[in-house]
Amino acid sequence: VRDALNSALDEEMKRDEKVFLLGEEVAQYDGAYKVSRGLLDKYGDQRVIDTPITESGFAGLAVGAAMAGLKPICEFMTFNFSMQAIDQVINSAAKSFYMSGGLVKVPIVFRGPNGAAAGVAAQHSQCFAAWYGHCPGLKVVSPFSSEDCRGLLKAAIRDPNPVVVLENELMYGTAFPVSDEAMSEDFVVEIGKCKVERSGKHVTLVSHSKPVGQCLEAEQLATEGIDCEVINLRSIRPLDIETIEKSVMKTNHLVSVEGGWPMFGVGSEICAQIMEGPAFDYLDAPAIRVTGADIPMPYAQVLEDGALPGVQDIILSVKKTLHI
Repeated sequence: VRDALNSALDEEMKRDEKVFLLGEEVAQYDGAYKVSRGLLDKYGDQRVIDTPITESGFAGLAVGAAMAGLKPICEFMTFNFSMQAIDQVINSAAKSFYMSGGLVKVPIVFRGPNGAAAGVAAQHSQCFAAWYGHCPGLKVVSPFSSEDCRGLLKAAIRDPNPVVVLENELMYGTAFPVSDEAMSEDFVVEIGKCKVERSGKHVTLVSHSKPVGQCLEAEQLATEGIDCEVINLRSIRPLDIETIEKSVMKTNHLVSVEGGWPMFGVGSEICAQIMEGPAFDYLDAPAIRVTGADIPMPYAQVLEDGALPGVQDIILSVKKTLHI
């Protein structure tokens, strides 16, 4: 995953001289998670810029640069720190195109690790998919695999709108098979389209980021004759509800899985749109959400483990909706 992101940054910076990267430790240290490894040596300190620890300042600087015609990639060391800059992300980046009557474009990417890591407690363990997905004017993507990371980041950099790219800290070192097509410099993943990772006929599992892997790991269900269709959202906003509806019409059951809190979350939005749309009449049981616990993240490992959704939670929810 780390290499996929690095190659996407490298190729897009080579493709367009207006693209530049800024953030804490992105240059001399090669990035806190080594995602920007080698880019300073290749592109110099005018395009790979170390910033002070002042998220509001460098996010505002990046938004201004985007308004002036450049294409900044603003890295947050963790999206928890983006709360310091949320005024710039929402009020300056997301709303300016609309408020200017289409005169001011803001082609900017905000990227970095999102969601729970390990042992970093409540202030560093939040999922911002629902936070930023709530705001019109932003596009929000949440990649799972190396192919997702590479294709979505390249698409985000090329997009004329502000895009939030929510990576996952625990997955930077994860290896995935990558197709020859995905290695092409022209490869992009369309923002706003999800991917069916596994076809099935009994229940639809919808997820994004790391929990997609947990849905795929629920192999116990297959041994019990339960055939799950696993959908990787890839894009939070816009949301590809059509693909989810098509799946639900086939399986007649829906379980959403996410690492964030349950209240007003991504799963809540999916359930609401399914209820309001044509797929509702095809449901044979209520949709079920699997989420993180509705508490600030505990520091103690045993409590942290209990606060995050696991494979067993998915298995139990699938059996519940299937009345097994």
